[in-house]
Amino acid sequence: MKQQDCLRRFIFEEHGVRGEWVRLERSWQEAKQYQHLVNDAVDAQMGQALAAVVLLSATIKFKGAMIMQIQGSGDLKALVAQSSNDRQIRGLVRSEASVAGANLQEMIGEGGRLVLTVESDAEPYQGIVGVEAETLADVLRTYFTQSEQLDTRLWLFANKTHAAGLFIQELPSSNQDKADWEHIEILANTVTADELLSLDCEDLLHRLFHQEKVRIYAPETVEFKCNCSRQKIGGTLTALGRSELQAILQERDDIEVDCQFCGAQYRFDKVDVENLLTNPAAETDNNAPTRH
Repeated sequence: MKQQDCLRRFIFEEHGVRGEWVRLERSWQEAKQYQHLVNDAVDAQMGQALAAVVLLSATIKFKGAMIMQIQGSGDLKALVAQSSNDRQIRGLVRSEASVAGANLQEMIGEGGRLVLTVESDAEPYQGIVGVEAETLADVLRTYFTQSEQLDTRLWLFANKTHAAGLFIQELPSSNQDKADWEHIEILANTVTADELLSLDCEDLLHRLFHQEKVRIYAPETVEFKCNCSRQKIGGTLTALGRSELQAILQERDDIEVDCQFCGAQYRFDKVDVENLLTNPAAETDNNAPTRH
């Protein structure tokens, strides 16, 4: 059976280099069904972003969510990909009705930037890098060079059915000769889109590194899951304040909010809104309609 919707970690036992492999199928299809992807190029960018955020989330220990947001002034306004520490993913795309451009840099336009945020119980982390390369893989390579000073490479591909990625990075405590890193990087750089999208992890690593000693770890399942809730949406509404909420309710019987990630709809009538304003903690996920 093909390895789908899973992450595999691996390490080169004779070199100070670690790696990861990911391939998404069902989780990719479920994540994008709620997004309006205007063409195949935008479709591919979202798939690559989801594969990338899974890979990046596995490089650190945290409990919470890693959020990668790319935004700019071009036709592709925003691209967001998120992975939790247990590999639950979701994403969204915001764009014009028509998106021009042959690569990410052209689509995202002038002033494009990538923001990587880790929301966890520990100190929140945020890193920012300009979108000054044609591909997401190269933008992230620049990010790692600037933020962690570690040699890092990614290869990211996506089509209509699959999204996949390969990641290698020198180990932080490694005192290896740079020739070791360059050797592994040269081998990895021969990977093709067809191979990464179709071969299982063991088969791909054998194809690329059959002369190296590679230890492969057990697979970790990746799934699409949105963490939106009525309580979270209620908190967002409460932040708007009484006057604005009452102004909205003067024009309509209730306030309906759609989750941009999964399409769930949350409805708050006048009684619900008053409860939010007077006792926010009373709102739960079970006391009013939610539609998918």
